[in-house]
Amino acid sequence: MATNNRFQMCAPRALPFLLALGGLPALASAQHANKVFFGEPSAEGLAVAEELQAVHPLTSPYYNEDSFVTTDVRAWYVRHNFPNNSPIGGGKATVVAVQVRAALTESIQLVAYKDGFFDIASGAVDDSGMNDLAAGIKWAFLQDWKTNTHAAVGLGYEIGIGDEEVLQGDDEVRLWLSFNKAMEKLHLGFVVNMMFPVGSEDALGDSERLSWHLHADYYASQMFSPVLEFNGYKTLSNGDNTPLPFSGVDVANLGGGDGEDVITAGYGFEARPAENFAIRVAHESPLTSNEDLFGHRWTVSAIWSF
Repeated sequence: MATNNRFQMCAPRALPFLLALGGLPALASAQHANKVFFGEPSAEGLAVAEELQAVHPLTSPYYNEDSFVTTDVRAWYVRHNFPNNSPIGGGKATVVAVQVRAALTESIQLVAYKDGFFDIASGAVDDSGMNDLAAGIKWAFLQDWKTNTHAAVGLGYEIGIGDEEVLQGDDEVRLWLSFNKAMEKLHLGFVVNMMFPVGSEDALGDSERLSWHLHADYYASQMFSPVLEFNGYKTLSNGDNTPLPFSGVDVANLGGGDGEDVITAGYGFEARPAENFAIRVAHESPLTSNEDLFGHRWTVSAIWSF
């Protein structure tokens, strides 16, 4: 069996649909969609000053979700290195994927957050395959443009149709709550997720898991923002079907690692060469020393906003 894929993201069939309906209009505000499929975009959201607009999360793209309702396409390339002392014998995983977000209304968003193709080469596994597919609905129940305070809740479902050779194949329900606050040029964010396995008892990993994610970015100029993020993962209870006795963090549900916390730190930047386009790069490494799948990771992504 193998090790895992990295954060891939989502919405294969939704991309052509979005492009056909939305074209490629210029982005009026990174905090709210210019393209809303049902109704009109928020005039307050579109009028947010540039220095108050937060960078979207860079790391842990499966679970690191902000509170803003946008319409955008995000391409991801991830290079993940496993620890040399890991039971899978070190090695690396490479992932290529696409995420799609669509503003259905000014406060409801469709989020297709997991899909993609990945390749794994480790001491135990040398294989490639497709990731599971996951999508959900986000409701931004608080959008206070005067104080720049935002909060949202979401419900997602992962369909376990990925390749088991790379530790895919477990259905999962995800609940999340996010909060964002802008203080002039400094922007802060927090999200917490609960993941519940569902479906076949034979699926890889069936433990309940929790993750949390902290985000901070600073508007240095119209074209550049540095970003710092912290990600935490916890297995709440070992599952009945546990392929490996340690946490799979955001790689896969392995069912193990009961009670252990894995915490990582990522630093990077976003560059904005055009109004509706941004490129982001981040490096991430663990702060904890538990036995898990996290060695270090490079993440590169590009965002086209509508």
